[in-house]
Amino acid sequence: MSEPQETLHATPDTKGALAALVRAGQRAREIARQTGTAIVVVRDGKIVEEKQPPAKPGNGSTPNVL
Repeated sequence: MSEPQETLHATPDTKGALAALVRAGQRAREIARQTGTAIVVVRDGKIVEEKQPPAKPGNGSTPNVL
């Protein structure tokens, strides 16, 4: 993912909001990876489903279920 460009009128609030949106996107991808689902994003002006690669066993991202 490319870094967002700074704007001339960026305030501390807008910078904080942008950081929160980036974190939310990362968390959504993590949950999608854990649950084997896709997320919906806009890419090049088109709505697409983005499938996440499955989580690797043993890396702590999925619970150990017997």
